Amino acid sequence: MLVLITYDVNTQTPAGRARLRKVAKQCTNYGQRVQNSVFECILDAAKAREVKEKLIRLIDEENDSLRFYYLGNNYKNKVEHIGAKESFDVEDTLIL
Repeated sequence: MLVLITYDVNTQTPAGRARLRKVAKQCTNYGQRVQNSVFECILDAAKAREVKEKLIRLIDEENDSLRFYYLGNNYKNKVEHIGAKESFDVEDTLIL
């Protein structure tokens, strides 16, 4: 299923900036960055729970926020891209 993960981490302190880097790094382990604090991830239910638990442990719930949008397996009709950055298929082969 496609899961959209978004986050807002308060970066007014050095600890906040460190949390931001950790959250972003963790998200890159599970999906593709599509905007600064937005990742598209193809995950099964177990992986979705895993990343959610990891991210919850990283943030400060009083100052930061996470959002998870579960778009399911038929997400291609639900995502529309307009603008400068070229859209890509998150299930396509990734070449590093």
